[in-house]
Amino acid sequence: MALSSYYKQLVDQRRELHQWPEPGWTEFTTTNYLARKLKAWGYEVLLGTKVVKPEACLGRDEKEVQAGLQAAREHGVSEEFLKATEGYTGCVGVLDTGRPGPTMAMRFDIDCIPVQETDDPNHIPNKDGFRSKHNGFMHACGHDCHMSIGLTTAKWIVDNKDSLTGRIKIVFQPAEEGVRGANAVAASGVLDDVDYFLGSHIGMVAKYGEVVIDPWGFLCTTKYDVTYDGKPAHAGVEPNAGRNALAAACAATMQLLGIPRHGSGMTRVNVGILQAGTGRNVIPAHAKLVMEVRGETAAINDYMSEQAMNIIKGCAISYGVKYDVRTMGAACDMKNDPEMVKMLREVAGTIPEVKQITGEANFGGSEDASLLAKRVTEHGGKAAFFVTGADRKAGHHQFNFDVNEPALDVGFRMFTGMVKKICGRK
Repeated sequence: MALSSYYKQLVDQRRELHQWPEPGWTEFTTTNYLARKLKAWGYEVLLGTKVVKPEACLGRDEKEVQAGLQAAREHGVSEEFLKATEGYTGCVGVLDTGRPGPTMAMRFDIDCIPVQETDDPNHIPNKDGFRSKHNGFMHACGHDCHMSIGLTTAKWIVDNKDSLTGRIKIVFQPAEEGVRGANAVAASGVLDDVDYFLGSHIGMVAKYGEVVIDPWGFLCTTKYDVTYDGKPAHAGVEPNAGRNALAAACAATMQLLGIPRHGSGMTRVNVGILQAGTGRNVIPAHAKLVMEVRGETAAINDYMSEQAMNIIKGCAISYGVKYDVRTMGAACDMKNDPEMVKMLREVAGTIPEVKQITGEANFGGSEDASLLAKRVTEHGGKAAFFVTGADRKAGHHQFNFDVNEPALDVGFRMFTGMVKKICGRK
């Protein structure tokens, strides 16, 4: 079947998925959609603890999970399927060609952003009738595009199975936002037999017609939720009896933002949320601080984390409060395998729509596909990540984010081309 014949599938799936965005660890309706298609095409579909190790989950809120399960029921997802997930989203489709060859894995993320989609009538999802139907949530980072590319690649693999060798795994990963999901997928061991691992993102640093085959600048990061617990008291009558958790959190915030930067590479630190207090005349007994650190390398990120922990503990001691720190997300740095970069260049060169093949470009953020790549390389495999350029109406995570849909076709051709390179019959 000609590659051009898959374009309608790419667009239709993307538009269907765009309408039902779900945040990380709650993507039960999405997982059901993906799993049903994979199973219908003949894939073995792995769910639940076969692809997610519970004790390795980061940033998973059980109340949100239960709300996601209920939303899936209301959306018509069967109890049988929900039971099979064991309460964990994401799935892996496995296809064995029946012929000796390498094991290849491709990863596609499935969660959304907590953003209300724009009401602008010129916004294409509004004009063409596929805007988000989940108020307060939107596929504003292209994960709907990623999933459609992954599904269409999966269908192409089935259609061309007779020309392929080895085993292929299509990984639909939950909770990429906040880099929360990959840690548990990696820890499950589902990728431990993989010889070649490939991931991608649409848009980012590249415009339509450009493919970045060797991006750099994948920042290591660790996300923390910090709580301070003090003691309430009357702010006028007996303030000395209280222990001010808000004051500790404020002091920590100012000191965290002042961590000395590292001379060996890029660093980042941010406090994104600070919540505290119950009343004007009450010493605040509880405070929550939501923060992150990033570093160009693991060593630099470890430096930032160590400095942060010292500050958090020190402020607790200074203000006489207790503290607790929970790790909510993590990602590491990543360097593409040279052999796979060479293959990506060759594949990109065969796609007429690709006018520019960029070797290196600064990714400039964090991506938890890096943890999956690390797991694969630690077990002797090779890994790479590329960027498929797209024309964007706005930046990622913005309420009017959208991409030109022909970019999906370029991503699809990149993945199928790599499948032919790695698993094609010689």
